[in-house]
Amino acid sequence: MIAGNTAVIILAAGKGTRMHSSKAKVLHTLAGQPLISWVLQTAARLVDRNIVVVVGNQADQVKQCVSESASVSFAYQETPRGTGHAVQCALPVLDAGIENVLILCGDVPLISETTLTSLLRLHDRADNAVTLLAVQLDNPAGYGRVITNSGGRVQRIVEEADATAAEKDICTINSGIYCVRRSFLESAIPRLRADNAQAEIYLTDIIEIATRAEEPVGMMVAERPAELLGVNTPEDLRRVESLLSPA
Repeated sequence: MIAGNTAVIILAAGKGTRMHSSKAKVLHTLAGQPLISWVLQTAARLVDRNIVVVVGNQADQVKQCVSESASVSFAYQETPRGTGHAVQCALPVLDAGIENVLILCGDVPLISETTLTSLLRLHDRADNAVTLLAVQLDNPAGYGRVITNSGGRVQRIVEEADATAAEKDICTINSGIYCVRRSFLESAIPRLRADNAQAEIYLTDIIEIATRAEEPVGMMVAERPAELLGVNTPEDLRRVESLLSPA
């Protein structure tokens, strides 16, 4: 259990079109449990209060599933306008006294308590405005790339659809998991704009906002990349399932 001044936001509003199913993506099961339940159980081991789940697609079904697993609060994202907008919907639900916000993805079920605890400790120790969890992949296709300067300091994240050919060669990718100082998050979110190839409000843009404001930005590279596997397709789900099966 970490300090009581940290809240968790779990993003679980997406449709998951590439799953080729009418079921909301986070309700697909992994080893008999919905994907969202795996993430929720890990979050509940980190904080004893103030877990906020952002729902949208099939909100009632997701809320029912989540309520059976833990006591949480909900935020509703009526229109899917991107991850930045999802977090914006969750901010009013945070308790008073919350100083840091851990942002998780409802479709990344294998993320561990150990990794997240290390991320939170780094964030606290460095007094960062934002600390992102990254991973090194030999084949980074499809993921947002982490852009650093010559000194290795994080500058921004670029989504693949917006990346140049040189940026696509970068193998350090964004996991979509962050710890953010609440006061910075509340000031940065209203400044996000949907001027990108997907016309969405990207949460990733808070990194560049922090850099321009000379706020401290940190990065932790996960030791076990398999923990950061997201489930976007049936093939992804089978791959994650295979990691749970004994050799």
